[in-house]
Amino acid sequence: MDNRPIGVMDSGLGGLSVIRIIREQLPNESIVFVGDQGHFPYGVRTQENVCQLALNIGRYLMTYDIKMMIIACNTATAASLPTLQKELPIPVIGVIKPGAEAALAQPKHARIGVTATEGTIKAGAYPKTIHELNPDVTVIPKAAQPMVSVVEHNEVGTPKAQEVVNEQLAIFKKQPVDVLVLGCTHFPFLAKEISNLLPDVKLVDPALETVKTAKQMLTEADQLTSSDQPGTMKLYSTGDFQELQTGAEKWLPGDHFTCEHVDIPGD
Repeated sequence: MDNRPIGVMDSGLGGLSVIRIIREQLPNESIVFVGDQGHFPYGVRTQENVCQLALNIGRYLMTYDIKMMIIACNTATAASLPTLQKELPIPVIGVIKPGAEAALAQPKHARIGVTATEGTIKAGAYPKTIHELNPDVTVIPKAAQPMVSVVEHNEVGTPKAQEVVNEQLAIFKKQPVDVLVLGCTHFPFLAKEISNLLPDVKLVDPALETVKTAKQMLTEADQLTSSDQPGTMKLYSTGDFQELQTGAEKWLPGDHFTCEHVDIPGD
């Protein structure tokens, strides 16, 4: 048994979609989360810069004596996962391989769409990972950076949100897919708008498989918490913590958490 917290990071509010699943699947685990809104968005930064940002956050999270780190950001996973696994003395997992595996586990998966930030799409992480697992499928990637801003600015559920989704994902009306991987942790919050546009497409949220992987690793290592009480949640933003607090109140209703600003260097 191990009562130390799980560390989670994201470029902004998107990581709350992963925390939401952790709270469902591992309700007694404590969480320390950093949303790097001070350096948002990651999708337009260089791979090297994103890697350094993620490493700085990983080192900060280690000051809380975390037992595992989840990179709840596809762009940061693509840029930094091997580096963080090498540099930090704890297990570090990302969201891309679990997302690829979940897409291929769907009954119909001959044509897989991936929507993500510019950085994740440019890195080619999803097509590469999917084709390593199954070289015979067709993968159609589409960057949808403006959808990230819709979530960050708390515009989910508005006509503007639907308009942005319709515009950004129109390619999947012309080039139909069986499965669409929501390759940015912000995008599950837009699942309703995406399903309105693509009603017959199975949406895959990599957060579900990522948390399943985390639970399995902690179970096998006998590192699940011994507490039978709900875990504590500490949320930090490198930018405006009020935006993070508003997002948490909306997406983690009924949960108790603290939310503060933290300064973490960018390089």
